[in-house]
Amino acid sequence: MGIRKYKPTSPGRRFQSASDHKDITSDSPHKGLTKPVNRTGGRNNTGRVTSWQRGGGNKRTLRVIDFKRDKVGIPATVKTIEYDPNRSARIALVNYKDGEFRYIIAPEGLNVGDVVMSGPLAEIKPGNALPIKEIPLGAMIHNIELKVGGGAKLIRSAGTSAQIVAREGEYAQIKMPSGEVRLVMTTCMATIGQVSNVQHENISYGKAGRNRYLGKRPHVRGVAMNPVDHPLGGGEGKASGGRPACTPWGVPEGIKTRHNKRTDIFIVKRRSK
Repeated sequence: MGIRKYKPTSPGRRFQSASDHKDITSDSPHKGLTKPVNRTGGRNNTGRVTSWQRGGGNKRTLRVIDFKRDKVGIPATVKTIEYDPNRSARIALVNYKDGEFRYIIAPEGLNVGDVVMSGPLAEIKPGNALPIKEIPLGAMIHNIELKVGGGAKLIRSAGTSAQIVAREGEYAQIKMPSGEVRLVMTTCMATIGQVSNVQHENISYGKAGRNRYLGKRPHVRGVAMNPVDHPLGGGEGKASGGRPACTPWGVPEGIKTRHNKRTDIFIVKRRSK
């Protein structure tokens, strides 16, 4: 996958870039594995906006992804590599030997015609899913479960991967892309390899409209508001705020918001000092 840059035919095109989509082999999804997406526009069940700057955007169809990889010991052939509008990574349509079709997150290097399998006896190669206790130390992995049989929760976005740095007893130490080291049970499943679409982070949207396509609405600075709307608002002329950055409700930015002490014991090393 590469980056395609445009000629500066307009101000919006000048710094714009996009994926060249050369790795994609199919334009339409498998109909049996799609669902409609219910859009909320950031509103809760009473109609109030609880998540700001959301709404609009192009219509999408949800692709049902197999995060559990629970068809143990049955080989599957990769039929297509596809674009998914709901995630940054590419997805792969695989056809199992018993005839069933499923979508999986496509790792880097997976091609049409390759055979993937899940289970403790699977080979150590990109796309195969195994329990962490069967994966050698130092291997790059993604799609990591936090609970046995609960489906992958970690390392699912484009270009990411984690590494197994140690194993002791029933837990393994996994080094995350952020630098955090976390304990995960060795019986949890993980997939070999790095997530596809590595160049995703290098794409430049070039204009505000491309954010609108994604359903992201404009974000207004607090200092540009009136005092009734934000603690940083108001002032004669262009005021800079006069206090540390905060939310519209006065909560300072940058303070820790994690209060889940129940899982603190599983974090060996924090991502920040």
